Amino acid sequence: MLFLYDLFLSLYAFAVRVSALFNPKAEKWVTGRADWEQKIKEALRPGEKRIWIHCSSVGEFEQAKPLIEALKQQYPVYKIVVTFFSPSGYEACKKNGLPDYVFYLPHDSKCNAEKFISIVNPIMAAFVKYEFWYHYLIQLKQQSIPTLLVSGAFREGQVFFRWYGGIFRKMLDSFTFFFLQDEVSVKMLQTIGISSNVVVSGDTRYDRVAAIAANIAAIPLVDQFKGDNHILIAGSTWPGDVDVLKECMDVLPANWKLIIAPHEVDEPHIKKVQLLFGDEAILFSTLDAEATGTDKRILIINNIGMLSRLFAYGNLAFIGGGFQKGGIHNVLEPAVFGLPVIFGPVYTKFVEAKELVSLKYMFPVDDAMECKAVLKKLITQEDYRKGISESLQGFMQAHVGATGVIMSEVENEGWLK
Repeated sequence: MLFLYDLFLSLYAFAVRVSALFNPKAEKWVTGRADWEQKIKEALRPGEKRIWIHCSSVGEFEQAKPLIEALKQQYPVYKIVVTFFSPSGYEACKKNGLPDYVFYLPHDSKCNAEKFISIVNPIMAAFVKYEFWYHYLIQLKQQSIPTLLVSGAFREGQVFFRWYGGIFRKMLDSFTFFFLQDEVSVKMLQTIGISSNVVVSGDTRYDRVAAIAANIAAIPLVDQFKGDNHILIAGSTWPGDVDVLKECMDVLPANWKLIIAPHEVDEPHIKKVQLLFGDEAILFSTLDAEATGTDKRILIINNIGMLSRLFAYGNLAFIGGGFQKGGIHNVLEPAVFGLPVIFGPVYTKFVEAKELVSLKYMFPVDDAMECKAVLKKLITQEDYRKGISESLQGFMQAHVGATGVIMSEVENEGWLK
């Protein structure tokens, strides 16, 4: 089975290299890992104590941020090394400035894992949510380096719980401790004999979005665009989401506007959104202090990093990704501001979304017709919408605290001294 695992990763790496010839994102994936050993050796300073945190992409880094901040405050002598699988995560983190070091994770092989861990020499490691790499985890265990899974979530049907999942169960056996999002995840691990090193900590993203909401910075140009209108914020949208939103425009009354923040903000994606909405839309980059464009109904955000602040201006939210295989993006960012959220049908692998749907604070829709019906109800029944908002904010506040649970366990176990 290990042979097949290694073969698959080798074929994947080859496919990415081929894609890099014509795909900019794949090119970054390849060039970012070129000469990785030399890059890391040159970057690290001798004599440091280090903590290694691995994230897949941007979403997992958002989950890691509260933990990184807490570690830097409580254990300032340690340097934080963050690695990423994806270019988008790497680039967002490099601009953030929170970690001390940011690298691409080298291809998962026995040789690379041995070299990487030898060079970084972490005192403790943490993997965020879904990332599992066999050779790295085995090396960490063999070297007795405490390894944590942060904000982990497990569900029935995953490969760990199938008859052929032996190699993946071995990965789980390499973790020192599991900090999980919910009881369902605990029960799933119990089915494969993992129970003594498990706790339900919750999701660190609740801590993250609460901190953002408490320190929100105004965006004057968005203030101008909003004026006295209500706002539907559509965040992290993909083409399928935008198509649905276009069909729903006739449901929005005259005193409602739409702000769209696409997941991809390169010029081709932005142009497609512009073409779809035509003269009704304006780009954020063309707004100015003279309030040009405030007569438009649709604002297209053509930059990265603003979305979490935009939700403060909203009355309702639409989160993208639900009409494609990968599923929805972060629903907690609008939820912390009390916004009822609509999204497509692909959401069930996300613990927080399932719970919030069950509480009727969020609304999955299968198509534009269903989206129209939900929008119409939320817009016309103001007391209903405000009731959801108040209950949702209470729910979010009650779920803050995952970072504190993790930090208490780190201190009690003495993993960092």
